[in-house]
Amino acid sequence: MMRVFNRRVWSLALLICLLSMLSNFHGKGVMASHNVHLRYQTNNVEKVKQVYRTGYHFQPKKNWMNDPNAPMYYKGFYHLFYQYNPKGAVWGNIVWGHSVSKDMINWIPLEPAIVPSKPFDKYGCWSGSATILPGDKPVIIYTGIINEKPEPGHQAQSYAIPANYSDPYLRKWIKPDNNPIIKPIHENVSSFRDPTTAWFNNGHWKLIVGSKNNRRGITYLYRSRDFIKWTKAKHPFHTKKDVGMWECPDFYPISSQGTNGLDTSTLGDNVKYVFKASLDITRFDYYTIGSYNLVKDKYVPDNTSVDGWAGLRYDYGNFYASKTFFDPIKKRRILWGWANESSTRSEDIAKGWAGIQLIPRKVWLDPSGHKLLQWPINELERLRDQKIELSSVKINKGDTIEVKGINVVQADVDVTFTFSSLDKAELYDKKWENFPPEDLAKSICGIKGATVQGGLGPFGLLTLASSKLEEYTPVFFRIFKTTNKKHKVLFCSDATPSSINKNEYKPSFGGFVDVDLTTKKLSLRSLIDHSVVESFAEGGKTVISSRVYPTLAINENAHLHLFNNGSEIVMIERLNAWSMKTAHIN
Repeated sequence: MMRVFNRRVWSLALLICLLSMLSNFHGKGVMASHNVHLRYQTNNVEKVKQVYRTGYHFQPKKNWMNDPNAPMYYKGFYHLFYQYNPKGAVWGNIVWGHSVSKDMINWIPLEPAIVPSKPFDKYGCWSGSATILPGDKPVIIYTGIINEKPEPGHQAQSYAIPANYSDPYLRKWIKPDNNPIIKPIHENVSSFRDPTTAWFNNGHWKLIVGSKNNRRGITYLYRSRDFIKWTKAKHPFHTKKDVGMWECPDFYPISSQGTNGLDTSTLGDNVKYVFKASLDITRFDYYTIGSYNLVKDKYVPDNTSVDGWAGLRYDYGNFYASKTFFDPIKKRRILWGWANESSTRSEDIAKGWAGIQLIPRKVWLDPSGHKLLQWPINELERLRDQKIELSSVKINKGDTIEVKGINVVQADVDVTFTFSSLDKAELYDKKWENFPPEDLAKSICGIKGATVQGGLGPFGLLTLASSKLEEYTPVFFRIFKTTNKKHKVLFCSDATPSSINKNEYKPSFGGFVDVDLTTKKLSLRSLIDHSVVESFAEGGKTVISSRVYPTLAINENAHLHLFNNGSEIVMIERLNAWSMKTAHIN
């Protein structure tokens, strides 16, 4: 996946639509693409600052990291590859970093798996995927950059195979000379990247590649009988106007019954399909649930899935370029996502590193069939250490209750809130519907922040808080009632007050939670890890991850509070919180 600004001149209407969504992005080098060229970035790291480095989220020892690539299980090990700059803490000089694990929590670093070395990838080895062929033989297909012209580079798909299939670490990879095996159509030579894991049906292997045509997002489907000679299908696999470049597409089957994952080639009556695209314009990942037409080789979203910017997201915060894989050992579909930075380029260079991977999540279909549920893999719980429990605790309007007895900068917090009535829920303001749909929840979170008193909410957690609350990252719920007497649950993770450092990118992230409130309960789990707060509402119905860099609330100077700024009394039905041990990572 490339990291360059899109310089195409958009129409005035589209520009107006984007202004509110992107106003916080520009100038920070955070959610927007990094304005770099293909030539090497050689800011060699002399010393790595440890203060904000995570304790249990994946990251290399130093330097820049972005997209997760080709996650897979092979001969007893989980493999994670990732876009990596071995020469500095900014994007550039991209190779495929490589680590292996027995549990996806503790990781052993290996030498880079794929580096620019051939004419077909001389200027970069960008994102791709792994497919396990019959006979337990993995193959990687990735985007190689052939040259620098036309800017930002001629992109084509190449493949690599292990030098030794008996090596469970897969330390060495060979790039055969018959590469590239998939070349771009003429008009899209610089927007043609990120091939997916392949699937097999009707006698062919099939995969999709992300692209665009002007402002139209496109995925092209390719077929092959031997995994070497590929032919482009006559029609796009899926396309959508006015969304821009589709990076890092992902496509996979998901069971309509139960929580088990499915191999990518699975077919059947009880199978739905997920299509995900990472939108280069917004820097968010969007997905739909739909069906796969085997005859036409086309994906069709269900009428319950919004296709485009206003659609569903895996994560409503710092989350991009995600990739899933099927875990054959535990029969689950696992999602990896890159948490991009909120720090500036100069701060990244100063600290000697940039980018983390969020905790791998199991994903499955919600019983409604309209969206996915996500939850941190169970292996993470092995890091739980010192524990604190609370139950039947009342939080009145304006109260905060500090959670003590654990290491709050490296913690796992799981809490269930209850309330006796919905009567005090605020009226949902119809004027908010004037916000762009894709920006609606985020905008309301910004207007109705954690300190704005309400009726039923805001209530939740104040994470990474300084002693006098000069800094804190609130994660909270707010409940509204609409004119048709229905209720809307807003879920927010607000980085605005997270740091007194004015240079940081500090947005209000938000999403709505589709939940039945007849039980008058809402649950929240937050994974707090120094510079990231990864939060799951209602068992993973809505997820928000925030990258934050507090100046005061670091290490032993950080605090954790429960709070309620609504007039309705909120009860803590139960709270379980743990200090998290540091994982062995690279």
